[in-house]
Amino acid sequence: MMNSFSRYSRFFATLSLTSAALLALSGCNNTTKVNLDNHGLTQSATMLSPAVQVIVGDYASEGYAKRMQGDDWLGVMVRAQGDKQVAIQVRARSDIKKPTCQFDATATFMGQDDAHGIIFQSKVDDSAVFFQFKNDKLTIDSQDKYALNYFCSGGGTLVGDYQKLAGDLELS
Repeated sequence: MMNSFSRYSRFFATLSLTSAALLALSGCNNTTKVNLDNHGLTQSATMLSPAVQVIVGDYASEGYAKRMQGDDWLGVMVRAQGDKQVAIQVRARSDIKKPTCQFDATATFMGQDDAHGIIFQSKVDDSAVFFQFKNDKLTIDSQDKYALNYFCSGGGTLVGDYQKLAGDLELS
């Protein structure tokens, strides 16, 4: 059984063969002006890569759909921080329960292909954290899964799948 780190390593090895061609082709698309007011950030004069444009938004764990019934859930806010970087904020519900998770990071674009989607990476201590965006789903994973437990109490973790929301994340 292949661990997540091996899967990402193989992805980056494959990607490195075509990265120059992809960058040359995608460079033409970086001239689109984007207004992201509906996500709390205006970037009207900044040129954003197509990868950043696609992933900006709010994501939530499975429990978000049943939040009115009291289910616990995590929300992930992804905001542009330039052409190839995004700010990632993970928050647990705090309206009726003490928040169990909180995480803030800046992630950098690593690559994109049809099989894996769009991959961003951040560093937590000595471990790489991967943010994989594909088909309106965000998967958070790491070389060291325990590194992502540090940001949650009660045995929780940031590792998992999050679905992109059509509107803005309701934190309560």
